[in-house]
Amino acid sequence: MELAHIDMDKLSISTANMRHAKRAPDISDILPSARKRGILVPLLVRPNGSPTSFEIVAGRRRFFAAKAVREEGGSIGPLPCAILQEGDDADALEASLIENLHRLDPDEMSQYETFAKLIRDGKTPEGIAATFGLSERQVNQRMALGNLLPKIRDIYRRKKSTAILCAIWTMATKSQQKDWVALYESETESVPMAIN
Repeated sequence: MELAHIDMDKLSISTANMRHAKRAPDISDILPSARKRGILVPLLVRPNGSPTSFEIVAGRRRFFAAKAVREEGGSIGPLPCAILQEGDDADALEASLIENLHRLDPDEMSQYETFAKLIRDGKTPEGIAATFGLSERQVNQRMALGNLLPKIRDIYRRKKSTAILCAIWTMATKSQQKDWVALYESETESVPMAIN
């Protein structure tokens, strides 16, 4: 696989792209990041019969986000692309499927961990919100998860607790959280509120 930056005018959507459709995709979640940082994750492309043009196997939404930035008058250069070797449609569809299966929204704990690193590096909740297309309130809600004991964060990550329960526990003292964890780990006691 070769990496290259390719001008948008030399790219088209492949029919092997699992999200190939006539209408433009919803890009509202990635457009703020594309405006601020451009396209950072390479599109998967393959030659389409011409040595200077390529079809997009995976990365259709990033392509449309780049086009939207350009149409808004923003500055966007050639897009980063990983060029697949020429092959059959099955290989291209498999690459598209793999990318789309891995494109799940990160859970709240993963967002908290990422945002905490960004804040340690000097970013503000307002800046994070703008970059990720979230409200500042959403960023602050994720950051409140840092008030939880690591054991409670782990219980939530393992899907043994609900987001609502975790939100409530962010307002509890460490002592109250420790008491709750002790009840949760007890074989004879029960915890307050339902646990899934």
